[in-house]
Amino acid sequence: MVLLAEYLSINGSDLSEFTKKAEVAIEVEEKDVTTYTSLGWKEVQGGLKSGTVACEFLQDFAATKLDEIMWALLGTVVPFVVRADQAAVSTSNPNYSGSLLVKGWSPITGAIGDEATVSQDFPTSGAVTRATA
Repeated sequence: MVLLAEYLSINGSDLSEFTKKAEVAIEVEEKDVTTYTSLGWKEVQGGLKSGTVACEFLQDFAATKLDEIMWALLGTVVPFVVRADQAAVSTSNPNYSGSLLVKGWSPITGAIGDEATVSQDFPTSGAVTRATA
């Protein structure tokens, strides 16, 4: 599969037109539950789950565009939706959704001749769900 039309929504705003990359990463804490009956083998169980939504945007400072949208969300927990394609949700185009904390915003980055981009990671808050319908 090649990602050609990824969909990203943050707080109900479709940010796909600004998005170069959106990644959803989920992990589970590893808890060591090894005892003497483990006979020298480490045993683990899953603990708390957490996630991150990592994005790379092409910056836009115009009114009602990316910078204004994200600046207003700084410090808040808001809903997100990410899927591999902008088409309808299906078994071949699952929808990942939940809430994220807009804990930072880097409005100006880059060097001479670079595109004006913003790379930002947002921690998830609460459950992340996967839907196919």
